[in-house]
Amino acid sequence: MRNEFLMLKLDKVFLVLVLLSIFLSCNDDPTSPKDNSGTVTDIDGNVYQTVKIGVQWWMAENLKVTHYRNGDAIPNITDNSEWAGLSTGAYCEYNNDNGNVSIYGLLYNWYAVDDSRNIAPSGWHVPTDEEWKELEMYLGMSQSEADDTGWRGTDEGSKLKATSGWNNNGNGCNKRGFTALPGGDRSYSNGTFRHFGVAGLWWSVTASNSHNAWTRYLNCSNSVVSRHYYYKPYGFSVRLVRD
Repeated sequence: MRNEFLMLKLDKVFLVLVLLSIFLSCNDDPTSPKDNSGTVTDIDGNVYQTVKIGVQWWMAENLKVTHYRNGDAIPNITDNSEWAGLSTGAYCEYNNDNGNVSIYGLLYNWYAVDDSRNIAPSGWHVPTDEEWKELEMYLGMSQSEADDTGWRGTDEGSKLKATSGWNNNGNGCNKRGFTALPGGDRSYSNGTFRHFGVAGLWWSVTASNSHNAWTRYLNCSNSVVSRHYYYKPYGFSVRLVRD
């Protein structure tokens, strides 16, 4: 009987420790977003919330610009087969539905991200793979975890994800105000739209080889972050970081 009592007591202690760990992971701290926020405006006049995370300033929303910095239009490709055959910059609305843009932003292929005319407003740029790593390490990853591929870390994905909008109760705690949302993606092979509400995928400007570039991927089913390379004609979301 005494052993059973001790085991029950230990189970309760363990539960309290788990709940405390979750609370501390997502609780406010002295450098919370409310003290480190601002805005940036793109060439189309869209105004984005920004947030300071560590020493970096990030957009707290997905990009929705339709022109490069010099004023040239980025082509809006609605046809699936045309999208699949592209090797130049383009964007699209998820499911070609303008109603998705205000919250989830636009999807861009990597060629738009890497275009010399620049998709970002002055003073900002698409993050490199190393800048994504810096963000992840500030949120708790070790250097070796950040350098790895596939799903990495512990709760860094939860810290990045918004507190609503993710399917299957996969919401995060949005600890630093990054407010990642599951804007889905567009396939490179046939131009179909996928994973809305389930996944968010973001480009880095860093190519891994002539065909692929490094990305970050969050999913509603876990609290970690995937670092992987994907084929450049995919349509993914874009976040910007300040120069």
